[in-house]
Amino acid sequence: FGTGLVDWTGYEDIQGSSWQRQLHLFEVPFYYIEYGIAQLGALGVWMNSKLNQHSALENYKKALSLGYAKSMPEIYQAAGVPFDFSEKRLEILVSEIKGYLEKLN
Repeated sequence: FGTGLVDWTGYEDIQGSSWQRQLHLFEVPFYYIEYGIAQLGALGVWMNSKLNQHSALENYKKALSLGYAKSMPEIYQAAGVPFDFSEKRLEILVSEIKGYLEKLN
């Protein structure tokens, strides 16, 4: 939470608690978690698109059409993406991303 414009020398203990000024953490604690959930869903759609781009896009549009009328697991299911944030699922996503990045090099 710093711009690098303030010299905190001698005030490091105060700087260490500056994250508490971010009121979202207290007022709407799930605000940032939504970003993570959305990112993992997007990665699932991306993985699906690598297998079958047309199907992945159709499933994604189907999921979007549900809006807030369905639960998150149902929306993910419509997108063809597991609503799964387990360590095993994250390992699969990370492995896929690493493989993709290695091909770019």
